[in-house]
Amino acid sequence: MPPKKRPRVSKRAVDSGTDDINEKKQAKESGGKRKATEKTAELSELDGHPQTCHWLMKSEPESRFENGIDVKFGIEDLKVLPNQTSCWDGVRNYQARNFMRQMKEGQMAFFYHSNCKEPGIAGLMNVVKEAYVDHTQFDKKDVHFDASSKADNPKWSMVDVKYQRMMKRFLPLSELKKYHLQHRSNGGPLKDMALFTRARLSVQPLTSEEFDFVLSLENEDPL
Repeated sequence: MPPKKRPRVSKRAVDSGTDDINEKKQAKESGGKRKATEKTAELSELDGHPQTCHWLMKSEPESRFENGIDVKFGIEDLKVLPNQTSCWDGVRNYQARNFMRQMKEGQMAFFYHSNCKEPGIAGLMNVVKEAYVDHTQFDKKDVHFDASSKADNPKWSMVDVKYQRMMKRFLPLSELKKYHLQHRSNGGPLKDMALFTRARLSVQPLTSEEFDFVLSLENEDPL
């Protein structure tokens, strides 16, 4: 029987295509240390980004099946949803979750295509609902079910996002990396960009300088 595509009533976020796997491995390897890790994550701040108001959020635009369910969700999928709005569910990394909990309604985010042939920034969206409980953690049929999360003390959160527009041109990771390396050597807004310093996170903060510079690239010829 062929695998069934998951009904798309909500958005599944992937942590750079690897966080879910890494979290499961970490849980097995760390054993009793997991609770300590959780506590540290709960108490952590924004790690140098206390005034963050821009974001980069990753998702997979190409089909990939987990337990017979297609977890594909690209910007075109968001665009065709009712009101062009969806929840951003399925984040299973504590740091990425904490960043989502800092998001405010109206803040802008880049929609980043990850774990695909050509990763990069595809478009813009904005936060339309601030963090609330991610229902998929309690759904045994969902690929992101978490048996250790309890209804009276849920671990995972999500936000709602709304499609704004496509980028004037797709900004590939390869081009962004060139700027990052240039800026790291000579100074510039992308020298500490989380896309390269904390690459595995599916939800990342951007400074205003980083956001404005990346946005300006859509009007420039490819590097």
